[in-house]
Amino acid sequence: MGFEWPWQYNFPPFYTLQPNVDTRQKQLSAWSSLVLSYCRHNKLYAMNVMEIQESPLFNNKKIQRKLSLESVQVVLEELRKKGNLEWLDKNKTRFLIMWRRPDEWGKVIYQWVSKNGMTNSVFTLYELMNGDDTEGEEFHGLDEAMLLRSLEALQMEHKAEIITLNDSRGVKFF
Repeated sequence: MGFEWPWQYNFPPFYTLQPNVDTRQKQLSAWSSLVLSYCRHNKLYAMNVMEIQESPLFNNKKIQRKLSLESVQVVLEELRKKGNLEWLDKNKTRFLIMWRRPDEWGKVIYQWVSKNGMTNSVFTLYELMNGDDTEGEEFHGLDEAMLLRSLEALQMEHKAEIITLNDSRGVKFF
């Protein structure tokens, strides 16, 4: 199923950040919602600012409108303030988008572990991200950095322990 764009996506003024404070706040909220929905639909996690600016998300070729790089930065900063984005470098060129926060992912993963009677089991990170057992689960294909943060959240709740197995990492669930 294709991604459903909101009505604003085909509205040319949406691509110019508005000067009025109230209007701008509503616009940033709409952009934030769009970014999170788009990333969730396409299972996007770690991204590059330049690539995303050229992607369909900020570049509507149908109406020939594109959000400026400066405006993209404003939208991304808004997402950071809300806790949905984390910069991966000091120059703010790469970021981790969190359409679901690590603790929320941890809950989803732990529900799967419990539902399938796999507490007291050890998994490699690869098995959780790409294994046959997780095929069809929402966290299948999850970015490794996000998976690790999710498991760290579970570790804080004493529901899991991250372990190192030779050169790779794994996790034991309790």
